[in-house]
Amino acid sequence: MESSTIIITGTDTGVGKTVVAAAIVGATGGVYWKPIQAGPERDTEVVQRLTGLPDAHFLPEAYALPAPLCPSVAARRAGACIALPLLPPRRETPLIIEGAGGVFVPINGAQTMADLFAALAAPVVLVARTALGTINHTLLSLEALAARRIPVLGVVFAGEDNPETIAEIERFGRVPTLGCLPHLDPLTPGALRSSGARTLAPVLEMLRTG
Repeated sequence: MESSTIIITGTDTGVGKTVVAAAIVGATGGVYWKPIQAGPERDTEVVQRLTGLPDAHFLPEAYALPAPLCPSVAARRAGACIALPLLPPRRETPLIIEGAGGVFVPINGAQTMADLFAALAAPVVLVARTALGTINHTLLSLEALAARRIPVLGVVFAGEDNPETIAEIERFGRVPTLGCLPHLDPLTPGALRSSGARTLAPVLEMLRTG
């Protein structure tokens, strides 16, 4: 895919992928695609609400599954089977693709999100927490991506700034930090726009320059 296409994944479910994706989409005016949605609350709707962008900036999900479970189980319950490859219906850029859950979340009986990332052939931005325990989770995710030769642009941290933890992840993971987006309360489009432009400058610059 084009160099201005990136995949947003995370070390865990609920780590902040969707908010980070919304900040990036809003700042770049890019196109958002969530290939696999599991659960009634559509992340596409969340990102559109947080960015205020029109429908043209949002691609339809390839699979929209009603149960809030891992994709393989949600698909099985819905009588569906997720099959690769999954390709975006349009190739507009910058294209921000958001995964479901973490790197090793199963999407069918034999494949995980990592297989989807490899098939998409686009670099990954890994979203990680800053709280206790994140070093292990983040380094394991980075190692899993490296083992499959999936390029990683760097890590975006979500939460309170934790310089010592971030430094350890940079040292052992051998990847750059692309920003640290703080918890926003309330989470409003204006607050996200302001904070994202200030804290996510490295990844935004990558997308703008292609």
